Amino acid sequence: MRNFNWPASESMQNSNQSVAEYDVVVVGSGAGAMTAAVTAADQGLEVLVVEKAGQYGGTSALSGGGIWIPNNHHFKAIGGKDSEELAWTYLKGAVGDRVDERRLRAYMLQSPKMIAWLERNTRVRYAVAAKYPDYYQHLPGSLEGGRSLDPELFDLSQLGDELSKLREGSPGNMLMGKIAWTARDAHKAMSKSTGWRMMIIWMLLRYKLDFRWRKKTGSKRDRRTALGNALVASLRASLMDRNIPLWLNTDFHELIEEQGRVCAVVVKRDGELRRINARHGVILAAGGFEQNQALRDKYLPQPTQVAWSATPAGANTGAGLEAGQKIGAATDLLDWGWWAPSLLVPGEDRARGVFAERAFPGAIVVNGLGQRFVNEATPYLEFVDAMYRDNAATEGKCIPSWVIFDSKFRFNYAMGPLMPAQIMPDSRLRKTWLNNVYFKADTLDALAEQIGIDGAGLKNTVQRVNGYARTGVDLEFERGGNAFDCYYGDSNISPNPCLAPMEKGPYYAMPMYAGDIGTKGGLLTNEHAQVVRENGEAIAGLYAIGNTSASVLGTAYPGAGGTLGPAMTFGYLAALHIAQHQTVSV
Repeated sequence: MRNFNWPASESMQNSNQSVAEYDVVVVGSGAGAMTAAVTAADQGLEVLVVEKAGQYGGTSALSGGGIWIPNNHHFKAIGGKDSEELAWTYLKGAVGDRVDERRLRAYMLQSPKMIAWLERNTRVRYAVAAKYPDYYQHLPGSLEGGRSLDPELFDLSQLGDELSKLREGSPGNMLMGKIAWTARDAHKAMSKSTGWRMMIIWMLLRYKLDFRWRKKTGSKRDRRTALGNALVASLRASLMDRNIPLWLNTDFHELIEEQGRVCAVVVKRDGELRRINARHGVILAAGGFEQNQALRDKYLPQPTQVAWSATPAGANTGAGLEAGQKIGAATDLLDWGWWAPSLLVPGEDRARGVFAERAFPGAIVVNGLGQRFVNEATPYLEFVDAMYRDNAATEGKCIPSWVIFDSKFRFNYAMGPLMPAQIMPDSRLRKTWLNNVYFKADTLDALAEQIGIDGAGLKNTVQRVNGYARTGVDLEFERGGNAFDCYYGDSNISPNPCLAPMEKGPYYAMPMYAGDIGTKGGLLTNEHAQVVRENGEAIAGLYAIGNTSASVLGTAYPGAGGTLGPAMTFGYLAALHIAQHQTVSV
C-alpha cells in the first residue's frame, strides 16, 4: 500500500489523514464481496475490503449459504442430468424478459466456472443438495434437485484470532440453537427421513464431547460452523491466506469520480473521513436498503417495516445505492424484495424468516377474514407477494397474516422460535411470549376472538382443509402437489406429506409479517457487473454485485441460493473484468 497527501472530496477538506491507494476497493464483507476480493488478488491485484460493522460477513453470515448453480460439476459427479439447454429453458421461463439476456446468460454460463475455481483455489467447499428442487416445478427445464449447493461444515479453529470478528450465524439455523448442521442434515430431520433420530444423537454427542474447544473459546459455540456462516468463514480464511486487508468499523460514505471514471471512495474510520484511491476499480457489495425505513417507504409496497426484515439491524441501509445514484447510475427493481414471511421475537435484533415450517402438515395461514390466500408451502418470495396482493384486495386484512395450528402440530413440529412441545412444552416457553409471539385458546372461536379475525371464516377454512388432508388433494391451492412443496413435508404423513387435519385443541396462532431477506432492486449493471447509466453506458471503474445491484433474476427466485449464487458469480466476473481492463486513474 502507498500513501499520498492528495486532497479528497469537499467533505474531507479538514481531514489530515493521508490517502491510501489500492488496485481494487471492495465495499462490504459478505460472500460476494470476499469472492471478488480473492479472485482479484489471484489476478495479481492489490485489494482492500472495507466493512462498516465491527464484524465481517454481513447478511451472508446469517444465511443458509446455499448457491443456485445450474449445470454444476457436483451434480454431474453423482450422475445428475443437467445442461445449458435445460438451464436456459428454465431460467427464461422464470425470469422472462425482465432483465437483459446477456446478464442472465452470463450468470448461467459463468456460475459453474466460479464455484469450480473457488473450490480449486480457496478453502470454500460445497456439496450438492441432490434432493432440493428448483422452486418453480411447473416450468419446463426445472429439476427436482441438483442445482442448489450446500456449504460443507467448516472448522472455526482455522480462523485463529479472526474468529471473534465473525458475525455469528442465526440460532434459528442451528440444531437446538447452537449445534451446526448442513441444510442436508436439517432437511433429513425436518422431513423425518430414515435415520434422522440417530443423526441428531450423533450431532449432540459430537458437540458435548468437544469440551476442550468450549473451554478454549469460553463460549457455547460449536467448533464447527455451517450454512452461510461456514461460507463466510472459509472465505475469510482464504483472504487471510492471501494477506488481503479487511478494515472493520469503516463506514462507506461516497464515490469519487474524476474525468468520467470512479477512482476512489470516501470512508469514515477512527472518527475521520478518509479517501481511498482505487487504481483500477471499486466493487460495491454493501447490501440493499432494507434497513433504511425512509427508502422502504419511498420504494417498497406498503405497508413495510424495517422490523419485519430478517437481516441484521443497521446492516444494509442503501449507502451503495445512494452513492451510485448521485453519480448518475441507472436503477431497477426498487419496488421488489427478496420476500420472506417473518415472525417477531422480543429481544432479537431481527425478525425470523419462516422458510420450512409453512410446509409442515397441520398448519395453515389465513388473513383477517379467516381465509387462506395462498399455498402455504409455496416459495417464500411468492408467499409474501401473495400477502401484498391479498392485502390490497381485502383492504388491509392480510398483513399481518396468521399461522394457525393445533396441539398435535405443536407437539410434533417447530414454528419459528417455538420448538416442538415434545422437547419444549408451553410451560418452558417465555411467559412474555404468550399473547405476543403466540396466542392460545381451547377453541377456534376463542382463538379468532383473541386475534381479531373472523371466527366463522376460520372454522369454515379449517373444515375444508381437514377434508383436503383426508383425500390428499388441496382443491384450492394444490399444496403438496409438487416436489418443492413436499421437500419439507413430513415423509411419514400420507396421502399428502404437507397436509394433516387440525382437530385437537388447544389451538395456536402466530402473527406473520411481510418480511424479507434483503431488497432485490439496486444499481443496474451489465454482464461484467459494471454499473451503467440510463443510456446503457458503463460507468468506468464502478462495479456492483449482490443486493447493491438490481437482481439478474428479475422478479423471480428460481431456486435455493438465488441470492448468493449471483452475488458470488458477479463478484468473480467483476474481478476478472478489472484484471483484464486495468487502467491507472490516479
